Amino acid sequence: MGKAKCCLYAWLGRVEYMEALHIQKSLARARAERRIADALVFLEHPPTYTLGRRAREEHFLVPRETLEQAGFAVHRTDRGGDVTFHGPGQLVGYPVISLEDRPGGPGKYLRDVEEVIIHALACFGLQGKRLEGYTGVWIGLEKIAAIGVKIDVNRITQHGFALNVNTDLDYFKNIIPCGIREHGVTSLAHVLGRSVSLEDLACRLASAFSLVFGIKMVKAGLEEMWDIIESLLATMGSVM
Repeated sequence: MGKAKCCLYAWLGRVEYMEALHIQKSLARARAERRIADALVFLEHPPTYTLGRRAREEHFLVPRETLEQAGFAVHRTDRGGDVTFHGPGQLVGYPVISLEDRPGGPGKYLRDVEEVIIHALACFGLQGKRLEGYTGVWIGLEKIAAIGVKIDVNRITQHGFALNVNTDLDYFKNIIPCGIREHGVTSLAHVLGRSVSLEDLACRLASAFSLVFGIKMVKAGLEEMWDIIESLLATMGSVM
């Protein structure tokens, strides 16, 4: 068996959605050019609604203009999936990794990301599961983690997963989450009856990521990761 690849990961704190998208695309371009190793950034967003490639406007239960006037960001993106919410208390993970040497296609990658989350939930004594016909991870019949990804022409992954941790679930009442009418959403705090540190959970997810993907995870300090990101942004400019 060959030497395990390395993946740098870090918790970035709260980051605006479009800034995070710019970061991902800069990392993806650098990864395609073999300037950096695989990377996994963890963060949370301010209150934001995003529309994936399959999103339908009627899945907003409140007009977009009303949401924007109330201070919510609303963005259409190039990830897979429908409409969803990102916001405080939700742990978002954006893997920027090369699938060049990994067997299987996008479906296998999605299943592996689900498996990472299932492993992390098991640390809390919870049985996360897949639900036939849907993506994401579920507790019972309620969705706790949404997944929407993009794999570019260089087989580099972008976008990722959103795990409801301490999320205010009322935000989901403004939409039909992921276009799924028949099932609700839940959060780790709701299931456990207590709040959970996002940064600590990010470390658990990184460990699960190492196990599932067979990658050596290397933790970067906050300043170190931002130095890498700012250097890439400065040299590459806009890659949106």
